[in-house]
Amino acid sequence: QVQLVESGGGLVQPGGSLRLSCAASGITFSIYQMGWYRQAPGKQRELVATITSRGRTNYVDSVKGRFTISRDNGKKTLYLQMNSLKPEDTAVYYCNAELTPRRYWGQGTQVTVSS
Repeated sequence: QVQLVESGGGLVQPGGSLRLSCAASGITFSIYQMGWYRQAPGKQRELVATITSRGRTNYVDSVKGRFTISRDNGKKTLYLQMNSLKPEDTAVYYCNAELTPRRYWGQGTQVTVSS
């Protein structure tokens, strides 16, 4: 059974930082492309960042220079370091594992950026 369990969300003031984690089980983590997506209220889910099995990263323009995606294959864990957070980063953040045609999602973790 595949499980992706996110953690690390919470309430933070603008300009603050959070680190999200996604612990994976039931998959050969190292061969999957991993990613973070987010969904704000009333909006569609959008890509935030991805990292390939070889460590190549990709970011949506709005988070470039502020967020860093990384992975630890030994721990089967995906990370998202989020710095300089803005109110518009408020959303539920989802972990994604993809190895075509397989695609799995976590349950999400809430990030709220507010003063």
